[in-house]
Amino acid sequence: MIELSHIVKTFGDHTVLNGISVTIREGSVTALVGPSGGGKSTLLRCINLLEIPTSGRVRIGAEAIDFRPQVRVPFAEVQKLRRQTGMVFQNFQLFPHRTALGNVIEPLVTVLKWPHAKAVARAEELLDKVGMAHKRDAWPAELSGGQQQRVAIARALAPSPRVLLCDEPTSALDPELAGEVIEVLVGLAREGTTMVIATHDLRLAAGIAHEAVFLEAGEVVEKGEARRIFSAPERERTQRFIATLTQEARQHQTPDAAR
Repeated sequence: MIELSHIVKTFGDHTVLNGISVTIREGSVTALVGPSGGGKSTLLRCINLLEIPTSGRVRIGAEAIDFRPQVRVPFAEVQKLRRQTGMVFQNFQLFPHRTALGNVIEPLVTVLKWPHAKAVARAEELLDKVGMAHKRDAWPAELSGGQQQRVAIARALAPSPRVLLCDEPTSALDPELAGEVIEVLVGLAREGTTMVIATHDLRLAAGIAHEAVFLEAGEVVEKGEARRIFSAPERERTQRFIATLTQEARQHQTPDAAR
């Protein structure tokens, strides 16, 4: 289970997150939705401590850290919590000088110190899972955006994290390539992978999320069962936002999807 309690994040005088409290069940998928600048990506990065909260508590499983203003948390404690997460970024962030296979084995041999043969076996298993086994020896520059993102998902899964964090995983892709990535994430959700996904993609959010959290101006406007949030939100602000997403999704439908 992941618990975020009263998370505040400030940059100078600007408050980006203002007292966010969210609980994420193990084996569930939670979608973070809301307008740009609402705090989705920052909240996601506070879970794995790429951004250190100004105050509040982050718990992942048995590991928890309390944050207070101007109190530095030891790096060893940060690492203990961070290693329970895997992160998928909007712009892939593959190593350009590593093949698809090399990208996936990198965290295993560099961070976890796995033997090379064991790391290769794990990487090949994951590349097969995301439909990229046939591209194991390809360089990132030789892959489409959707293929790069699928390799990035395999890399994030390599150390068997407790939770997979995805920051706008389809926003840099056209609808067809986004569909490839959504298919992979749907498969992971069916297997019970715990995921938190910040996204504007209604197909992705409505298709796999169990819970949804609508954020605006660093605060939770509405949260609850994803099906209810996306079909019958209670707050007027959420209604307007979901209506906008629905309209955008219709505009981006392929001819086959529209028939």
